[in-house]
Amino acid sequence: MTVRVVTAFAPATVSNVACGFDVLGFPMEEPGDTVSARLTDTPGVQIDAILSDGGRIPRDPEKNTASVAAKAMLDILGAKQGVALTITKGLPLSSGLGGSAASAAAAVVAVNALVGGNASVDQLVAAALIGEGLGAGGAHPDNIVPAICGGFVLVRHPDPPDIVRLPVPNGLTCVVIHPDLEIETAKARALLGTTVPLKDAVRQWANLGALVDALHRGDFDLLARSLEDSIAEPRRAALIPGLANIKKAAVDAGALGSSISGSGPSIFALCRNRAIGDRVAEAMTAAVRKEIGGQSQTYVSSISSRGAHVIG
Repeated sequence: MTVRVVTAFAPATVSNVACGFDVLGFPMEEPGDTVSARLTDTPGVQIDAILSDGGRIPRDPEKNTASVAAKAMLDILGAKQGVALTITKGLPLSSGLGGSAASAAAAVVAVNALVGGNASVDQLVAAALIGEGLGAGGAHPDNIVPAICGGFVLVRHPDPPDIVRLPVPNGLTCVVIHPDLEIETAKARALLGTTVPLKDAVRQWANLGALVDALHRGDFDLLARSLEDSIAEPRRAALIPGLANIKKAAVDAGALGSSISGSGPSIFALCRNRAIGDRVAEAMTAAVRKEIGGQSQTYVSSISSRGAHVIG
């Protein structure tokens, strides 16, 4: 019996991770996006429905992250079947949590399973990057790769993918707060310019090397010293009111460190264990309420070992 519908889930991702601009990322357990793929008699990809997006995401299959990724997956596999997608957004839009990547990752995993494909990780990543590049003003492997592979990853080179899987120390917990703000990725990247002072570059790659070593040795003290972004955060900080105070609240409550997730406005903190994570979440929520106001969303999660996967 031929399976006619497959549903896949892909998680939110924290990218950059302070000193790892465009190369480091990891997935959370939740939230995430869900994509259902249905076989059709019409070649190509169409969209049946998009749910929980407030009508803001393009319904045109040629302009939608998930459908473009799905089409790329079909092309890579040489599949002739037609596919229709139902996309359910579990991630807030323009949040810095890899929303475009989650939709693309869920789409390629669902389509691959639906048509009986046996795509490699590199093929899944390649197809998802094509879709995510449309939605985020450029393809960002530090969201796509963890959304597909799971775990803490370093993308040494995106095309062809050269993926370095990093260990996750026992207990390491992530807190993410999404304030009542939106920051478009393309606009946030425009703030970065095209040059970096040498002293900032040296500081950044020193921290990145130390962070990788800290993960391997489970050295939380070194990890705390390494969670510093000398390139992107200083240029984007003005987009998030009270960022310094929110980060201070996280560290004062016991976080190892805190920085902007992706291009923002979400802010993440890493903690030694879940109990500290819960305290940090309370402190960050209170700080965001004071500095920004509105309705924020706070998540506490381990670093998920699973990326996008079939759920039905």
